[in-house]
Amino acid sequence: MSSDAKLYNDALLYHSQPKPGKISVIPTKKHSSQRDLALAYSPGVAAPCLEIEKNPHDAYKYTSKGNLVAVISNGTAVLGLGDIGALAGKPVMEGKGLLFKIFADIDVFDIEVDAKDPDKFIETVKNIAPTFGGINLEDIKAPESFEIEKRLVEELNIPVMHDDQHGTAIISAAALLNALELVNKKIEEIKLIVSGAGSAALASANLYVLLGVKPENITMFDVNGVLSSARTDLSDLQKKYALAKPNITLSDAIIGADVFLGLSAGNVLKPEMLLSMANDPIVFAMANPTPEIDYNLAIATRKDVIMATGRSDYPNQVNNVLGFPYIFRGALDVKATKINEAMKMAAVRALADLAKQHVPEQVNIAYGEKHLQFGRDYILPKPFDTRLIEVVPVAVAKAAIASGVAQEPIHDWELYRDQLADRLGNGSKWMKNIISRAKQNPKRVVFAEADQLDVLKAAQIVYEEGIGIPILLGNKEVIHELMEEISFDDNGKEILVIDPKSDEQDAKRKQYAYQYWLKRQRKGVKLYDAETIMRERNYFGAMMVMEKDADAFISGFTRSYANVVKPIIEIVGRKTDCQKVAGTNLMLTPKGPLFLSDTAVNIDPTAEDLACISKLTAETMKMLGMNPVMALLSYSNFGTSNHELSTKVAKAVKFLHENDPDLLVDGEIQADFALNQDMRQDRFPFSKFAGKKVNALIFPGLSSANIAYKIMKEQADIVSIGPILMGLSEAVHIVQMRATVDEIVNMATIAVIDVQDREKHK
Repeated sequence: MSSDAKLYNDALLYHSQPKPGKISVIPTKKHSSQRDLALAYSPGVAAPCLEIEKNPHDAYKYTSKGNLVAVISNGTAVLGLGDIGALAGKPVMEGKGLLFKIFADIDVFDIEVDAKDPDKFIETVKNIAPTFGGINLEDIKAPESFEIEKRLVEELNIPVMHDDQHGTAIISAAALLNALELVNKKIEEIKLIVSGAGSAALASANLYVLLGVKPENITMFDVNGVLSSARTDLSDLQKKYALAKPNITLSDAIIGADVFLGLSAGNVLKPEMLLSMANDPIVFAMANPTPEIDYNLAIATRKDVIMATGRSDYPNQVNNVLGFPYIFRGALDVKATKINEAMKMAAVRALADLAKQHVPEQVNIAYGEKHLQFGRDYILPKPFDTRLIEVVPVAVAKAAIASGVAQEPIHDWELYRDQLADRLGNGSKWMKNIISRAKQNPKRVVFAEADQLDVLKAAQIVYEEGIGIPILLGNKEVIHELMEEISFDDNGKEILVIDPKSDEQDAKRKQYAYQYWLKRQRKGVKLYDAETIMRERNYFGAMMVMEKDADAFISGFTRSYANVVKPIIEIVGRKTDCQKVAGTNLMLTPKGPLFLSDTAVNIDPTAEDLACISKLTAETMKMLGMNPVMALLSYSNFGTSNHELSTKVAKAVKFLHENDPDLLVDGEIQADFALNQDMRQDRFPFSKFAGKKVNALIFPGLSSANIAYKIMKEQADIVSIGPILMGLSEAVHIVQMRATVDEIVNMATIAVIDVQDREKHK
């Protein structure tokens, strides 16, 4: 199966399983009792209905309107697929809804309108507009898209934006400002060539003019050649950029040009054209998937070029996700009646300024960079830069207020920034950063139960995503059959498939057995016993790591945690600093990543054990790019009980305060006070983590920790990664029995990060 066919099939599976589609609607209010239902619907729902009848603006107060955007399309210009119809475009609209949610916590209904006639489309949108706080028009072909957007902006009192036009324009405009600053050129003096004359190209040119580019310095081409006054096929919007010269070619026009903006087709910009441009040329080649000129070819042709594309595998990606979620976020939060030019310009300048700020280490880690800084290869923020949610909406909201389109001004901007940061608490985006970091330096990961379909699927994802290099343990015949079944093709790179019981592993078994015997000979283990034990995958796989034949090890899918952890500790051993092994679960909660320890190993830890578990948790969090703020939990608060279960927690906290004064840890404290910052500040303003958001909970015993994480996982539908083993001398980790494919992939990713971190600190 070709890679394209494989991607096609994988995409179909992704969209169809385990539940069709990519978005859903969930209740935001209690609905467990008759009283709840009476309030939610009849008769209680009449109260907000009557209030909204008296004051329509109260719809923002009593309904979800204020955080609800419609992504609307008629399917006439879907991605690179063209006019495929409204229904066929639905997966794209759902995908846009997903991006709105994960990047800006905006809810979306996708609306596919089967109407190519602009009047009918506009009428439909106007009729459903009262439902929404904003409308994102998507994948509507030009020139109809201009008329549709213009009329809806004029006739509705909620924000309307066609992202295909303005998203690209806003992001590329920010890139242009920064590129010009780097080459010390004035925007009003540059010569700009535009390849493409569709909605995105025209919107970009219009925005560049507002920034200072002179219209007479813009030469625009479409598939039929240069836009000239001699042509009769131009729209009114295109005529703005029509030249008097009808026969000029792209090759002629680009001579001496400062900027090339490509929103057309692949490979139209030839190397000789690039060579003819002015010094320090700026090239935005944004055709996808094939840019107007290949990035590597452009860099090889001109060492002084500043290059941007629409692709994520090259520097300076012009990605609309840098704009639309945050622009709508700011517009919704001030109940703006429209998204005007002032708000777009505010977004442009906010993005440009953010790229010039110091880049947090978390962003460097996510993209595998040592030190991202403003320069030719970094003129735009990265999409996973968590500062975007705190910067762009603020700028947009301020511009909305200043330009008079905001219905509810914001007075406390610091509070607003905090609220924005809290919106991105969901862990999926955080996990993407971890995966990106793992992919920068993949490691060899042993999967002990690779003849289990779900384990093999996880190994396949780890391999195909570039997270790690799988080593598959198990029955070779079964593994190869399953690989064929799921189209797991290593493209001739010969992924290792090993059966520890087979005769061909005799030499390795003896090598591993001897080393194991040396370690355990005074623990009653005989050499013959060691050779027999090495037929078991968990022993064999762990010894692969110890003997440097692999970097990390994953097991636990078919056996209980206790049965797997015993041989692991025997073989791998503990770190020398703490001499304790513990487990922490990383919970990807709606309010952000939360670590729970110890969920797997220590049944009744002493005060000293709790201090050690806290230190191990802090190390793990730092490894994953988080600053630990840890609460040691109890049923009491700061000495309100003298029972042993509370006093041991207090002793652990005292030990940590005395021996690790820089560690943000406190307790004993009840869970609700630990997690509710306002409650904690009111009752315990003296706590060491006052004003801080707690992101780790240390439990007084295994029972409470294990119960808590499993309740959260099952009842709150929270993704759990772990238990992550802490305190071992090597990167060895155990998944829960019958873990899902995603859980195994996540654990393998953590294992790769673990190896990377150990290498960094050697």
